[in-house]
Order: sequence, then structure tokens, then C-alpha cells
Amino acid sequence: MMRKTLRWLRSLAFIVQMYAMMGLMAIFFTPWAVFDRNGAFIGIHTWCRWVRWTARWMVGLDSQVRGEVPSGEVLIAAKHQSFFDIIMLVSVLPRPKFIMKKELRWAPILGWYAMRIGCVPVDRGKRGQAIAQMIDDVAKGRQEPGQLIIYPQGTRVAPGAERAYKVGTGVLYDQLGQTCVPVACNVGVFWPRHGIRREPGCAVVEFLPAIPPGRALKPFLRELEQRIETGSNALMEEAGFTRGRPAGSGRD
Repeated sequence: MMRKTLRWLRSLAFIVQMYAMMGLMAIFFTPWAVFDRNGAFIGIHTWCRWVRWTARWMVGLDSQVRGEVPSGEVLIAAKHQSFFDIIMLVSVLPRPKFIMKKELRWAPILGWYAMRIGCVPVDRGKRGQAIAQMIDDVAKGRQEPGQLIIYPQGTRVAPGAERAYKVGTGVLYDQLGQTCVPVACNVGVFWPRHGIRREPGCAVVEFLPAIPPGRALKPFLRELEQRIETGSNALMEEAGFTRGRPAGSGRD
């Protein structure tokens, strides 16, 4: 019981400093970011790397990025289990930008920086309009090269849970004519969608072999789901996750 309490307290301290440092870095980098988008990217990269570093020594959560990190203009379709997989992706991608729910535009600090680096807000409640808006907004912003990140399942999905892959990723892939890089992860085993406690271990995000442009929509979506789910299941198994057992159960 004492070990669990101490782990919870260490996790709380980690989370508090993580968001406190977000505020401090935002104050420091915002004047630069207002006049130069590079300032926004450098500020975001710095904070994400800070979080990864402090997670390692404060709560024992190491993080590892595997595979070839893309640097050109590509579509990245990633497994999404918690906030930490976002942090890990952004820490290594040179020019990341996201398809994000429109409500995040109004989130303190995060919303302004997201729009500054070129993220694309959409209304998830209106799927047809959202897809058309994604294509239009992304096309208008193509003069700003970067790595466009979309979560094919549309939201965070807990380890072991099942959720359908949405057609929006396939439509973007078809309309943009870009290479798509699938991304697998096991991050939710250690950093849950909700709650305070963080578990020790090694969180992994893995860039998988790219899917070239030109595939038909349905075969593309089948291949994308197969690659991401197979890769993520392998990483979760490597982390000791057993389907049906809550992430973190059995650890002290």
C-alpha cells in the first residue's frame, strides 16, 4: 500500500511540474513564436523533450522512438493511447501538425501553439463536413511543408480496447497523394488516458514502413489497420500487457 501511495505522489509531482513548465516555456518562447513560426516549433520541441526526460527520472518511465523518423511532407497515421504518444511524436518530428478537434483551439497555451504550427481543427460531430474541411484546410496550408498527423480511430483508445478505423484517413491519403507512415505504440500501458498514476517501464512509439501513394481506398485502410494494430499489439506484449488485465495492474 505504501509503495502504491508513493508512486501516486511521485506521479502527481511529475504532472504538476510538467504543466508548470509548459506555462513557463510558453511565456519564454511566445514573443519569438509570434514573429517566427520556428520559435513555436523550438518551444514545443523543447517542452516535449523536457517531459520525456523528467518522466524517466521522476516516475521511471523511459521512452523510445523506433523506426525511421520522416522529415519530409508526409501523412502520419498513428495509434493514439494517451497524451504521452503525442509528446513523443512531437519531440522527434521536425515540423509536426495535427488534425485536431476544433475545441482544442481554445485550450490555454496548447490551442494557440497548435494553430501557430499549422494544426487543422475539425468538427468531429459532422463527419462528412469534417472530411471536406480537412481536405480544404490541409490543401490551403500545403505551402507550409511538414508532417500531418491524424489518428485513424479518432480518439484515444485504451490498450486492449477495440475501435473502428475511420474513413477520414483514407480520404486524406487519396486527396493529398502523399506517402502515409503508420505509427504503432504501447504508451497507454504506462500512461493511461485518465488518472494520475504513471507506471515505470519503457514506452515505445514505432514508425512502421511507409505506404506509398496511389492505393485504392479500401485496400489502403485494411493495410493501415493491420500494420498499426499488429505493431501495437507486439509492442504491448513486449511491455508485459495482457489483454483483459488493466494497464499497470500487478505493479507496485
